[in-house]
Amino acid sequence: MAALVSATEPDSRGELPPRHDVWLASQMASYRTPVIPTGHAALDEELPNGGWPCSVLIELLLQDHGIGEMRLLRPALTALGRQRRIALIQPPYMPQVAAWTAWGLPADRLLRIQAERAADALWSAEQVLRNGSCGALLFWQTQVRAESLRRLHLAAQASETVFWLLRPLVGAQDASPSPLRLALHPAIGGIDVRIVKRRGPHAEGTLRVDLLDMPFFHPFPPTSPVPRHAYLDRRAPAAAAARNDTASLV
Repeated sequence: MAALVSATEPDSRGELPPRHDVWLASQMASYRTPVIPTGHAALDEELPNGGWPCSVLIELLLQDHGIGEMRLLRPALTALGRQRRIALIQPPYMPQVAAWTAWGLPADRLLRIQAERAADALWSAEQVLRNGSCGALLFWQTQVRAESLRRLHLAAQASETVFWLLRPLVGAQDASPSPLRLALHPAIGGIDVRIVKRRGPHAEGTLRVDLLDMPFFHPFPPTSPVPRHAYLDRRAPAAAAARNDTASLV
């Protein structure tokens, strides 16, 4: 009979083998699942495996909407959107299709879902994760119960999707099964990131991520003269907006 060797016994060099489920408080842990680089070198250095992990619940805790969170995610979304769709559930504003297209993300790669009830939005998020057709899921929620967070995390673990849950900053004081939680604050020329939770040593202070080279929308090619008048988004007709009242998954 072959001898049983404990996974915690040192090898011939006296070193312990690496494990994904156990780590020392002074060392950065690793994920079993693939990761997507954030596109920001300083942030990658502070995250296990150097990027956004797939198959887990990632929490982005926002001081307010529109402080730079989408530009922070832009490199990852651009990479993921080249092959698979990106799902947006309960976005606080109507997505600007022209901006997404400028990022290299065609409109047919975006899936927007609006639901009247929080329960319907939660169900939609779980279905997107279990379906496996989307490379990324962004889910905006104001209030999330602990039971709902556990359900979302379990659904994420059964998928290969990069899943971000965007919620108010006040949620940072609540317990969460998410292995990665980042608090985002506005900053001049970028965004301040505070790592609330990660699989690794406690992160001190905040990290400044420069976003000046990542404008949300390039309306004109670099060689084109910029006109002196502004462009306004055309509001959708009331009849068209009404069709988005119920949850839909296409």
